[in-house]
Amino acid sequence: MMTPVSLVPGFDLWPGLLSPDAQRALVEAVLAATKAAPPANYETPYGKAMSVAMTSLGPLGWTSDAAGYRYADRHPGTGQAWPPMPQALLDLWTALGDPEVPPDACLVNLYGPEARMGLHQDRDEADPRFPVLSISLGDTAVFRIGGTSRRDPTRSVRLASGDVCRLSGPARLAFHGVDRILPGSSRLVPGGGRINLTLRRARAA
Repeated sequence: MMTPVSLVPGFDLWPGLLSPDAQRALVEAVLAATKAAPPANYETPYGKAMSVAMTSLGPLGWTSDAAGYRYADRHPGTGQAWPPMPQALLDLWTALGDPEVPPDACLVNLYGPEARMGLHQDRDEADPRFPVLSISLGDTAVFRIGGTSRRDPTRSVRLASGDVCRLSGPARLAFHGVDRILPGSSRLVPGGGRINLTLRRARAA
């Protein structure tokens, strides 16, 4: 496997790690799963709907509403268990995440042309020693990462389809977000847009 590019300590990027065939297979699997677990623009505790539509794969899924952010073992709309993660994602986690403790959540973020994700920290997991592994599919995103304080300086990088990045160690609780996507930069996702998959270990090992 290629050596990653380390943009800031703990933030590692593998550009183009996934082949075109692997990207297509993941998109097909994710879109099939969304039929059983429909994406939704969750409401934040502040009463505003997110511009990114979300669903999940695996034992746990991340949800948000007026009661707050949390992981749940059921889809909030259907009441059914989340669809399983494709084996390709589990294999990727074993290689780049943790070889002994599997992920128990895969967040599926679907970006339309105007969607964005404000700067935030991933703090809802029980043990931050486990990384967050992020896979980009479809349109390129302008990704921004800073430090563990909102006042820390930030830098931006474009994440293209097939790129994989990891937040671990000093970057595990770094503020990060997506300023915008570049519509039409990829033809991978039917109808356009970007799919971002983030693998996590939400519960303690």
